Amino acid sequence: MDIQILSAESLGVRGLCCYVKTKQRTILIDPGLALGYMRHKLLPHPKQVAMAERVRRKIISLWEKTTDIVFSHFHGDHVPLVDANPYQLHVKELAGLNSKAGIWCKNRDHLSSTEAARKESLRTFLGLHFLPGEKVKHGPLHFSCAVPHGDPEITDESVMMTLVEEDRRFLHAPDIQLLHDQTVSRILEWQPDILLAGGPALYLSRLSEEQINRAWQNALRLARGVDLFILDHHLLRCNEGFSWLDQLSTAAGKQVLCAADFMRKSRTLMEAERESLYQSLPVPEDWHEDYAKGKATTENYR
Repeated sequence: MDIQILSAESLGVRGLCCYVKTKQRTILIDPGLALGYMRHKLLPHPKQVAMAERVRRKIISLWEKTTDIVFSHFHGDHVPLVDANPYQLHVKELAGLNSKAGIWCKNRDHLSSTEAARKESLRTFLGLHFLPGEKVKHGPLHFSCAVPHGDPEITDESVMMTLVEEDRRFLHAPDIQLLHDQTVSRILEWQPDILLAGGPALYLSRLSEEQINRAWQNALRLARGVDLFILDHHLLRCNEGFSWLDQLSTAAGKQVLCAADFMRKSRTLMEAERESLYQSLPVPEDWHEDYAKGKATTENYR
């Protein structure tokens, strides 16, 4: 089994897209990306936009030849969009590329109104035929039931986890934020060898001390119960996330990785460091407007 993580905050863009290749199947999970449209009152820096362009091209090239595409949920950093902003993946870039892939997603009754609309737009514009994935086992693929997107006491949003099993057991658990004890227990019951999960959103002031402690305890459970634990996404939208990872590694007695570590690439927190990027690499005042119109490029920032 070959695993590539394509988008994640430690790789410079929002998302948790990965590509898994087995002997008979190629699986593209959560093919989307975003940049955090506004942080610190600043639009994405062109250097981050350049990174997003590379990720977008990679997703498009893999979409064309994959056998299975999985949408864990339909948030804008996990799916192509009809109304994409200039820094996301637009559906028009995928038109006509792959009509044979199996498209897996949550069951209809676990989609929010926004998710249902986005699913329908993908079906309409790309001609996709969606398959209900929850609790389904199909070849090397095994999907979970819908689990909370964070704290179930605060949100009704949900995600679907994906297990890919061959010589190893790889589990993709996006946006769980480690805030639901039962979800963590379900992950441990599945006994993955490699776990890729979304950590808590430490950058949000509304996250309580109790929630942070709960996420910590659940992260520790997973770090001790899984051979290789990769933790990224919401956690690394701020530099404090790396301190959290380092402390977790010390407490668990073994290293917990971010996506960049797993891919053997430099840790690159473009969103968390947006202010310093603007200071070190000034941006022309009208650059973003020109970029949206196709009049500016990222050539000088690559």
